[in-house]
Order: sequence, then C-alpha cells, then structure tokens
Amino acid sequence: MPTNSLQNKYYQKEMEVNALMEITQAVNNNLPEEDLYKIYKFTLRASLQLSKLTLYVKEADWECKVQFGTIKDFNTVQIGDSCLSVQKTSDIKDLKLDVPCFSEFDIIIPVRHKERLLAFVFVSGLEGMETEVDTTFIEALSNVMLVAIENKRLARKELEKQALERDIEIAKNVQQFLFPKELPKNDQIEIEAFYQPCNTVGGDYYDYITLEEENQFVVCIADVSGKGIPAAILMSNFQAVLRTISRKAENPIEVINELNYQLCRNANRENFITFFLAVYDYDKKDLRYINAGHNPPMLMNGSAKVEKLTTGTTVLGAFDPLPFIEMGRIENLDEFTLFLFTDGLTETFDSDDEEFGSERLEEFLVSQYGNALDQTHQSLLQALDQYRGKQSFSDDLTFLSCRVKNGTT
Repeated sequence: MPTNSLQNKYYQKEMEVNALMEITQAVNNNLPEEDLYKIYKFTLRASLQLSKLTLYVKEADWECKVQFGTIKDFNTVQIGDSCLSVQKTSDIKDLKLDVPCFSEFDIIIPVRHKERLLAFVFVSGLEGMETEVDTTFIEALSNVMLVAIENKRLARKELEKQALERDIEIAKNVQQFLFPKELPKNDQIEIEAFYQPCNTVGGDYYDYITLEEENQFVVCIADVSGKGIPAAILMSNFQAVLRTISRKAENPIEVINELNYQLCRNANRENFITFFLAVYDYDKKDLRYINAGHNPPMLMNGSAKVEKLTTGTTVLGAFDPLPFIEMGRIENLDEFTLFLFTDGLTETFDSDDEEFGSERLEEFLVSQYGNALDQTHQSLLQALDQYRGKQSFSDDLTFLSCRVKNGTT
C-alpha cells in the first residue's frame, strides 16, 4: 500500500477518534440537544467531507434533526415505509423508494442501540472511500450522541414526573381541606360520608355547614365535569365561594344563583357542576332544597320508602342567568334519612358493562333502613365491589348519609 494512502488512512482514523472524543466531551458537559446536533453536523462535514447528510431521529414520530447539502428540505418529508424497513446499511439505489426525494442520497444507515432502532442517516459523498469503515464511524458517532440525548430526555422526564407527583400530592393535601374535618354524630343528627377519587385527586365534593344563629344546617354534594387536578382546582374555588355565601343559606335560591354566577365567571362556561343543596331547620322541621342537575338524593321520611328529590334547576356554570329555578320544600320532617351521592356510584359497571343504577341503589337503601349508617356504608361498598368484579371504578365515588332525629316538642 502506498505511503500516502497509509498516511491518509492514519489521519482519517485519528480524526475519527478525535471526533468521538469531542462528542463524548460535549455529552459529559451536558450541552443542550441543539448544541449536540450542531457538533454532530460539523464533525461529519469536517471529518468525512460529505456532500449531503440527513439525520432522522425517532421521538414521538420520525423527525429530521440534521441536514446539509440537500436539494430537498427534509424537515417537511415523512421518512416512508421503504426506508423504515431497512435493517442494515444499504445502497439507496437498491431500494424501491415510496418517497422519491430520498434518491438524492447514496447510502442509508440504520442506527441502533441494544437492538432498538434510534435513527436513520442518509449520506452522499462516500465515493472513493472505504465505505464500510466510514459508515461504521457515522453509526458509532450517531449512536454516542443519540443515546446521550435519549438519556437526557429520560432524565428530564423523570424530573418532570417527580415534579408532577409533588404537585399531585400538594393538590391531594389541599383537597382534603375541602371536606369537613368532623361530621356530627349525636342523638339529634348523624352524618357518615365516603369519598374515593378515581385518580389521585378528583372533582367530587360534599359538605356539612351549621348555621348556628338560625338553628339550621346545610348539607350538600357536588360533581364537577372532568377529572384530576383541573377538576379539583375548580371544585376548590366552588367550595370557597359556597363557604363565603353560606350565611345566605336561609334562601337557597339566592345561594344557587350566586354560585352559578361565580362559576360562569371562573370557568368561562367551559366546565359545569352538578350540585345539590339542602337546608334543614330544626325549629320549623322543614327541608328546603335545590337540585342543580345532580343525581336525585333519596329521602326516607320515617319509613323504608324512598322519595327522590328532583326539584331545582339545571347544572351550574352553563347558563347565566339560570333558565329556571325552583326550590323544593318538605314540611313536618322530624325523623328522616337523606342519602346523597355522585354518579360514580350508580355508574359502577359489571363485567357486562351494565351499570349499578339508581334502582339497585334504591332497593339497597330500603333493605338497609334502620341500620347504623357506618354499617350501611360498609355494606354498600361490599355490594359495589361484588357487582363490579374485576372492573375498576370509572369515576370518583362519593356518597353521604344524613340521619336526623328531631323528635317532637
């Protein structure tokens, strides 16, 4: 072999080693992805004096990350199945291209890491060189850079995941403050509640508020459209407004109109809330309520017979003002049980995708009449688990029982 040829081969190898060291140093310096692609582009142009190159990298889809010397702008070109099927370094002329513009290249080089396909490199300008050696260098350089970029991306995703988990944990803790810390349990009133979000945080809400000056209390339940953190944030805002205006609960219609007004402003009518509000007066022994598009609560007035509370208006947050509103009122109510729930209960599905439904719920409540509320709730959870089998809950699950024994005076 002539001396000049050996020298050229030596210089070429030295340049390739230096190029690999340079890209490795750039990786170790934690340079941004854009800078790594720039170094990659410059290194290949300087080391191999290629006339054309295009690099496609697999992310969510195949994207052109580097190109130079090309006639076509490959940023707007899909790579095509004929290229994606290439398993080893191949001559472009031997392929039946379904994207003709790739014919301006000579060679296609698949880049893999542990049998996983990372990228395709399209090159021209290797004529007269030892192609096998040159393509091996291109593949090695590409592999070092792409594995580093992927590791950076995975690390970034892990950090984002950890940040999201922290945010979710904060949201979960904040949401716990939406619910009353204590529920009454005495000779006059007993309330039992259960809440289980479909995700870590949810969009259901219940509350119990005493109005001490008027010897009354408020009990309510709500369900916001959507799930997760956005739903929880909206419900948190809704709860804050309700707590602020609860002093007006003597007039439920005024409360509902104000809640609807604030929700339309805060949610821009993009989300709505189904809501049920009831106010009980110990002195007058009456229950005033408004059902705003919510699943009708079930009232048992001194006997194992269910009355569904449906009077009210439409969902909150969709119309301002509300198109109609009416207050329901039940008088001479001294001993009763009121069961409130969200649709996650009745929309519990079995293996045949049949929902639990309100009729089954009504039958269950009648069968449990007179039992302790905590026992009733435990039995209900068992019934739901048995009904759904291996099916998971598809929505937040919330229900509340309120039992009043006001007696006679």
